[in-house]
Amino acid sequence: MACEKSRVMLQRDMKKDTHPTNYRPVIFKDSSDGSRFLIHSTVETEQTDTWTDGKKYPLFLVEISSATHPFYTGKKKLVDSAGQVEKFKARMKKAQPAKAAKK
Repeated sequence: MACEKSRVMLQRDMKKDTHPTNYRPVIFKDSSDGSRFLIHSTVETEQTDTWTDGKKYPLFLVEISSATHPFYTGKKKLVDSAGQVEKFKARMKKAQPAKAAKK
């Protein structure tokens, strides 16, 4: 019901030829805790999942959402999804020869 209502609102309130037309309900699943949200999106994905209404929808995995983000939950959490520490160490190691050459 909520999806149908928002679809009608999107069609009515959008200017013609300005916004994408491929809005559809998509399940966003938080990989941290498994919470799921069904909202309209244009995100492309090949995965699908069944929602509580029994229908299949496209599934898009996110690393962090409002259900697990420290700003919304008030809990501190270390997020190192892209190997930021390793990237930093590699940059520092790479910079050592340049620093030694300057001296």
